[in-house]
Order: sequence, then structure tokens, then C-alpha cells
Amino acid sequence: MGACRVKMRAGLHLEDNMKKLVLAAALAAAATTGYAGSIEEPVMEAPVIVEEAAASSSSAGIWVPLVLLAIVAAVVAAD
Repeated sequence: MGACRVKMRAGLHLEDNMKKLVLAAALAAAATTGYAGSIEEPVMEAPVIVEEAAASSSSAGIWVPLVLLAIVAAVVAAD
């Protein structure tokens, strides 16, 4: 009978240790989730604004075709 009581006490001791281990693991898991987020305001990046190049006020773009047309007209008239 004495051996039976020793085994039973060892089983209870092991059961108590397991309960403590599970409790410690649960508390550790609960403590780590506290660091998952914070109450800080999220940082918003400024929007990127892309401006198109403004068209020049001079009509330089039209002079090149007009000069080429004048040269072609002069060559045709010379024939």
C-alpha cells in the first residue's frame, strides 16, 4: 500500500507542475500580444504631385515646319 501512495503523490505533484507550466505559458502568450500594436497615430505619407511641363508661350514649335515648307516651296519654284 505504501508504494501506491507514493505513486499517487508523484502523480499529483506532476499534475500540479503541469498546471503551473500551462498557466505560465498562457500568461507569457497573453503578455506578448500586448506588444502587437500601439495607440500611436499612423504616419501618413504626403501624396506625390506630378506637374506636367508647361507649354512654352513662344511658338517655336511651329517655326521649324514653316521653314521646311518654305525651303520645299523654294526648291519647287526654282524648277
